[in-house]
Amino acid sequence: MDDAIRKAEALLEALSYIRRFRNQMIVIKLGGSAMEDPEALRSTLQAIVFMETVGMKPIVVHGGGKPIDRAMAESGLQPRKIQGRRVTDEATLNIVVRVLREEINADIVRQMRALGGRAVGLHSGPLQCLFGKQWLMPGETGQLIDLGRVGQVTKVDGSLIADFASAGVVPIIPSLAISLTDTGWLNVNADTAAAAVATELRVEKLVFLTDTPGILADRKDLSSLLTHLTASQSEELIRGGVIDSGMIPKVEACLDSLRAGVGKTHIVDGRVRHTLLLEIYTHRGAGTEIVLG
Repeated sequence: MDDAIRKAEALLEALSYIRRFRNQMIVIKLGGSAMEDPEALRSTLQAIVFMETVGMKPIVVHGGGKPIDRAMAESGLQPRKIQGRRVTDEATLNIVVRVLREEINADIVRQMRALGGRAVGLHSGPLQCLFGKQWLMPGETGQLIDLGRVGQVTKVDGSLIADFASAGVVPIIPSLAISLTDTGWLNVNADTAAAAVATELRVEKLVFLTDTPGILADRKDLSSLLTHLTASQSEELIRGGVIDSGMIPKVEACLDSLRAGVGKTHIVDGRVRHTLLLEIYTHRGAGTEIVLG
């Protein structure tokens, strides 16, 4: 009976958040261990089905770095990266497109449906929603580096995404864009793609699932989690080196989204079961919330 009472109390705690976020859109960037670990992925997808069931409108954007590396190795290709960005020649691009569309995206859609939800992959023909142009990476001395078929999102078909979300169908979007110049594929960064979608739709929340508990004041001390940050505090932590390496692009994507009208952004640990539900539907949360001010 005590256990049942605790469950009832949890539902009552969630009630105010369920009412607050009903009919609100949320973009979830899925990557890292949240995709590699089958149990973590299943837990995340269960949370997304729950969100849709109680009235939110979740939208998923995903990458696929490690599966792409494995597929390249199987094809005898050596992944090459510059400052963490994948050099994408035509052979690499073919693998990136196949893995993201035919393997990862299709598997997420299948699992969502098996869990009782409805989902659709938005990545081809009339269901393509991301468009862009080639991106040249600034080098350390200011020169521009050509990474091949690597792009940045410059146009998002927000109406297409919103139509599915409003109908109770969760859009599943891979980090691929169609070039506006030659109509070929471009490999885009999943963090910036998620931010572009969130910005276009002015969503209530943008959530990045990562392999860390959130932003830590001391990376060696898990108890130093910073649960709430403003934009100015985040910028100070970047200047001070507390936020560094691969966390910088995520935080910068959060800040750009907030300045463009997104309500709140979150960085949470995708390895932890139910972390999305804890962050969105409980008082305590489970990661780092970043707001404009």
